[in-house]
Amino acid sequence: MSRSTRRLAGVAIAGACVAALAAPALAAPTAGPDTSKAPGKTQFDIQILSFNDFHGNLEAPSGSSGRVTVDHVIDANDVDGDKITDEAADVTVNAGGVEYLATHLAEARKGKPHSLTVAAGDLVGASPLLSAAFYDEPTIEALNAVKLDVSAVGNHEFDEGYKELQRLQSGGCIDDGDGEDDQNSCPDGSFSGADFQFLAANVIEKATGKTILPPYAIKNVNGAKIGFIGMTLEGTPNIVTAAGVAGLEFKDEVETANALVPVLKKQGVNAIVVLLHEGGDLNRQPWVYNGKTYQANPNYDYVCQGGGSLRAGSPILAINEGLAPEIDMVVSGHTHQPYVCGLPDGNGKERLVTSASSFGRLYTDTTVTYDRRTSDIVRPTMAQSANKIVTRTVPKDPFQTALISTYKELVRPIASAVIGSITQDVTRTANTSGESALGDLIADAQLADPTVVTGGQTPVIAFMNPGGIRADLTYNNSPYGEPAGDVTYEEAFTVQPFNNYLVSLTMTGAQIKTLLTQQWTGANAAAPKILQVSNGFAYTYTGTTLGSVTLNGSPLVDGQSYRVVTNNFLSDGGDGFPVFTQATGKYFGGLDIKAFADYLKAKSPYTPAPLNRITKLG
Repeated sequence: MSRSTRRLAGVAIAGACVAALAAPALAAPTAGPDTSKAPGKTQFDIQILSFNDFHGNLEAPSGSSGRVTVDHVIDANDVDGDKITDEAADVTVNAGGVEYLATHLAEARKGKPHSLTVAAGDLVGASPLLSAAFYDEPTIEALNAVKLDVSAVGNHEFDEGYKELQRLQSGGCIDDGDGEDDQNSCPDGSFSGADFQFLAANVIEKATGKTILPPYAIKNVNGAKIGFIGMTLEGTPNIVTAAGVAGLEFKDEVETANALVPVLKKQGVNAIVVLLHEGGDLNRQPWVYNGKTYQANPNYDYVCQGGGSLRAGSPILAINEGLAPEIDMVVSGHTHQPYVCGLPDGNGKERLVTSASSFGRLYTDTTVTYDRRTSDIVRPTMAQSANKIVTRTVPKDPFQTALISTYKELVRPIASAVIGSITQDVTRTANTSGESALGDLIADAQLADPTVVTGGQTPVIAFMNPGGIRADLTYNNSPYGEPAGDVTYEEAFTVQPFNNYLVSLTMTGAQIKTLLTQQWTGANAAAPKILQVSNGFAYTYTGTTLGSVTLNGSPLVDGQSYRVVTNNFLSDGGDGFPVFTQATGKYFGGLDIKAFADYLKAKSPYTPAPLNRITKLG
């Protein structure tokens, strides 16, 4: 998904080549004497701190995005409101926020003279307004300060195209008219870019045949060469708007990494770590209460160290198996899940594969042992790695606090504007059919947007992808002291943070039925995605069988044409809905966030209607 796809003319491609980056040895943090080079000392430890899917969460994230599951209790009082009282409920702790992440990382480095900090992508994109309003420049500044060394690119690094990603790397300002469309590059007049290196081993510019950023980096730690190969998932074009990846080719992850192994080894690099923006999903955790076993959400440390496992079919499983045995460790991401696993490589030997959830709630602390005799690391095991909670009980990092304070003041006029009101919570929680109150609201806002009307053709159906709804509208949330129920621009932006354009197009009734079937087939067979639909459109389904489909009470006609509105991400076939690309008469309207804000203002105070548009039978 994408925010506005403005392009920068003349942005230099900083380091876009296939040559390695040789970094100087890192200065040792505060620690005791370093004895790793003492006579007869052949091995020494290196710390690798890692995280992933930060998504610009500078402030401590709220709601479920700011909690980590640590245990379970019986939900006898139906605290989650799902009308089931005999089930396991999560016991959580609040976590995340860059002020706390910086402190935790600094504490973790104490006593570790040889330490590297790495990430596995999606550091920016789908960010809260505090970062997104400034093109994620605040997040880059914050990550520079936490001493990040190197990161893979993720799919969200392409939200505004690869030229913008290169600008985040090398620095420079966008000429955006000092705040065009509620975004403002370089509010203080300058932006120096990332001190850390983004890696994009499997992202090729078609015009040149070269990677858009370096494919790997070599870090020299106390004389030890550690090679990091960084890349995003091959399927990035399927989950990013087409404009964001235009002119690019995304190569197979396994083939890319394996081809770089001999390249690194020729440079004397035997210790190799892959930073990969692709990951695994988790099986449920059996939890026993009064002799009965419940299937619960896994604790943050359950998979695999606590006996849990990754779900069969998870992409990381096949990727890990195919990676060359010379690769010692994989830091993964994308699925926003916590795990520290020892997975067998192609030769059956255990290889450490980690992921630290998302939004800065966790980081992974891994100790690897480097052997000077082999110029390689002794392959780490699960016992040498652990996910750590970024608790909010430690002192805040002063630099990060000041950074947040500065940008909060700069963003305040945009963020605090009240755009409407609600009479109760409007949430993205779906019923058993897959429909949510917030999904209904967004779809209705898209349908009502006048900017998608062209040639006298007004859309009659709207479709919204559930993955694009990133937060709830909460009645009692008053971040700027506004009355309960008032909704600010910041709250609305948090719901839809991508600045997607709305697109109207023409589809036949048969194509729309195919679209509905694609919710649970093809790319969505393993994890169905139920699209949210506008008022007047309704359908039923049983399992994977589509039932009746109606518009304003009349059956949809296969051979008849209907004008449809959706966002540009879906219109390009994103999220596994390729039938959208067969539509005709594609017309771009305005931004989805503006349509949402305008509709909410017109309908305020807004009360959710019954969830009766999507019906699952049986």
